[in-house]
Formats: sequence, C-alpha cells, structure tokens
Amino acid sequence: MEKENFLQKNLPAILWIAVLASIYFVISSLIIPFADGITLTSKIVVERLQEIGGFLFAILGGLAIIEIYFYQIFFRQPVNQTANIITRIIQVVLGLLTLTVVIYFFDLTDLIKLGDGAVSKFVNMPVDFLTSMQKSLISAKIATKSSGKMIAGIIAALGILALYAVVQFTSKSKTSRVGLAYLLIMPAFIGVLFLIIYPFLFEIKLAFSNASLGTQATKNAQYGLIYGWENLKALFTGSVAKDAKFFEVFWRTILWTGINVTFHLLGGMGLAILLNRPLRFKGLYRTLLVIPWAIPTTIAAMALRNEFDSRYGLFNILLGNLNSWLTTVSQNTVNIVGIGNGFAWLAATIGPVSWKQDPFWAFVSVLIANIWLGIPFMSVIILGGLQSISQEYYEAAEIDGANRWQQFYNITLPLLRPVLTPAIILGVVWTFNKFDIIYLITQGGPQEKTDILVSSMYKAAFQFYRYGFTAMFALVIFAILFVFTLIYLRASGGLKSATE
Repeated sequence: MEKENFLQKNLPAILWIAVLASIYFVISSLIIPFADGITLTSKIVVERLQEIGGFLFAILGGLAIIEIYFYQIFFRQPVNQTANIITRIIQVVLGLLTLTVVIYFFDLTDLIKLGDGAVSKFVNMPVDFLTSMQKSLISAKIATKSSGKMIAGIIAALGILALYAVVQFTSKSKTSRVGLAYLLIMPAFIGVLFLIIYPFLFEIKLAFSNASLGTQATKNAQYGLIYGWENLKALFTGSVAKDAKFFEVFWRTILWTGINVTFHLLGGMGLAILLNRPLRFKGLYRTLLVIPWAIPTTIAAMALRNEFDSRYGLFNILLGNLNSWLTTVSQNTVNIVGIGNGFAWLAATIGPVSWKQDPFWAFVSVLIANIWLGIPFMSVIILGGLQSISQEYYEAAEIDGANRWQQFYNITLPLLRPVLTPAIILGVVWTFNKFDIIYLITQGGPQEKTDILVSSMYKAAFQFYRYGFTAMFALVIFAILFVFTLIYLRASGGLKSATE
C-alpha cells in the first residue's frame, strides 16, 4: 500500500524525468554522429547562460526595486514628522534616479538628443557614478574587468535597498484602496512602455528623417518636418518598393483584405453553426478544425508553396487529372448534342495553371492559402459566441412562427455582435498586415503583382534600405487601420450590448 501511495504521489515527477531523459538521448543520438566541427563547448554554454542569467536578473531586480518603491508609498506611513521628512526625501531622490535612468536610455538609443549641456550631465550622473565605482573596484583589485560592472551594479542595488530599509524601519503599515491595483499593473506598464510606447515614439521620430543606408542608418541622419514631408510625398507619388506605386498596392491590399475576411467570416460562421448542433464525434471535428490554425504559419506556407508548383504541385496534378477526364468524356459524348460540346469547353478551360508565373493565379494562390489558414480562428470565435446564446430565444421564436432564416437574422446575428465586432476588427488588422504568407509563397512576385502594403514596406526597408521612408510608410498603414477601426465601430455599433 505504501508503494502504491509513493508511486501515485510521485508519478508526474517520474514521467517528467522519463520524458526529459528520452528527449536528451534522442537529441544526442541525432546530433552526436554529425558533431564533427561543432565548436560548442561547456565553457561557451556557461558564458552564454551567464549573459542570459545576468540580463534576466537585471530585469527582475529592477522590477523588484520599483515594486518596493510603490509598496512603501501606498502601504507604509511615517511614524512621526522627522521620519516623514526623511521618507519623502528618499522617495523623491529614488524617483528622480528612476527618471534619469529612463531618460538616459532614451538618449542612449537616440530617441532624444540631450547634447553636452547641464541636463545631459545630470542625466548621466548615475551612469558616471557606476563607471567610477567600477574603475575603483578594478584598481583596488576587488573585481576584475569582466566582473567589475556586475559587482558595481550589485553594490548600487544594495545601496538602494538600504534606503528602502530606512523607510521601512521609520514607518508603519497602513491600508490602501488602490495600492494593490498599482502594484499589479506596474510590471505591465513598464513592459508596455519599453516594448510598445518607446518603439512607436522612435518610429515617429524616424519617419521625420532621411535615415537610409547612405546615412549609416540613424548615425548620420538628419531630422525635421521637411524630411517627414519628403517621405510622405515620395510615398504617394513615387515607388513604394521597386516599381509598384502606392495606390496600386493599396487597392490590391483592400481587395486582399476584403476577400480574405469575407471568406473567413462566411466559412467560420458555417462551420460554427454545423458544430453547434447535436453531432456525433463533435470533439474530433473541432480538433481537426483547428489544425490549420495550430500549425505554425511558416511551416504551412512553405508546404503550400510546394503544392503550387507548376509541375509537381498537388493543385496542378488534380487539375491535370480533371482535364484528362473532361477530355475523355467530351470525346466519348461528341455525338450527343450539347453535352459533348459542353465537356469540350470545360476541358479547354480547366487545366494546370502557372501559379507562380501568372500574376492573377499567383494572387489566387496566396488567397487560397490565407483563407485556409484563417477560417479556423473565426469558426472558434463564432462557435464560442453561439454557445453563449440561450436556446430559450429560439424556442420562443419557433412558437411565434419564425423560420430558420428569421431566427438567424433576428436572434443569432444581434447576439453575436459583441463577438463579431472584435473578431472582424482583428481579422482586418491581421489580414491587412499579413506579411508571412505573401513573402513565403510568392515573395510579392511576379513583378510585385502580389505585394500588399506591408510586404512593399518590408522591401523598402530591407532591400532598398530606406529607413525614414519605411517609418513613414508604417505610420500611414497605422493611420489607415486606426481610421477603419473608428468608422467600423461607429457604423456597426460594436461597442453597444446585444440588447441595445
């Protein structure tokens, strides 16, 4: 009995150990026979892990210091007037220190330019202090050149923690109605600041520059409203990549987005309605449905790219077989009036096509691929919305004599509006910016006839190195999608509840 309890208790850990060991031995058996010439050693692995560990430690340490700062603001109260003065001085100093570090980062990454004035010297004070401490530690032989920066950082962090300790011991706990909310939202705010707001601001700055390969990117670039105007004028009057013009690519992007989202919505709605009915093996069908969505887009696109090959692709093989069958049928029914001619016309019309050489069929190929990949997402979203609709509405409608179409139009669609509005907006934004399918299947060819705005923008940046122009291009795409979202929300009433 004890053995059974031990196995039951430790079975998950035993299974994880077995799985990890199996993965290790399988990978070893696959890599070791081909390991000649690989320079990866344990020393290199340890050095890389130290770099990654130091980076993660710095991020987590910084978050911890900020969280403690706000914790003491909201949940600690000075015990007397003297403690209050000391606490406020320490908090102001630490707040200014944090602000200077953020401004220093913006200056270091060229978002702002402080120059060599008094403000720049003030902002650089924390970094200069750490540099001086590092040099002192190295000269005193307390640290080496490789460890000096890390030890100086640890000492600085301990100094900040000592200030926090002073605040902690000269204060008492208090309650706060909003303190916990701020503590929970602070890591997300910091992430948004450095991962979204900062890149967006830098994009705006770059859009008003002449940055390009000739200016060594941003190193020797010049900034000003005149450069933003020139970039905007070049976008609408010149070539967006090699030869394609903006409005040519823009209308193709509108067509691409409209066709895709329409088929995603109709196909997803149809599949969701089918799967919402009583059905055997419903779980299996739902699992099969999400396979196109679950497969990484890169793998799916590369596989479909091969299927559109003119000679060996699945689609042309099927079309060739269908053409052969139609030809045979037309020859055997040639004496039957009308039928033989009809099959002959079909045989002359249907057959293998030049998927990659013909601009029309190249565009059709990427449409087929993206429609197949996008329907599962929409069907899962709509299915979730359908399952939230009470059957009582339909029972009442049946009693009143409403047919299936009336039930769908007057019950299903209005109650699905809160689900469909964000799904359609996301579908439009994702499809409008669907770069990977275009790039992996056709690379925008032939002759840029399958390029959409985002793929042309990619070429402008990474083939022609027009960085300022590309930044303005990105802002125009953002503005288009932002205006569409506002118009759609207002026209569809998507922010209203289903009962309004």
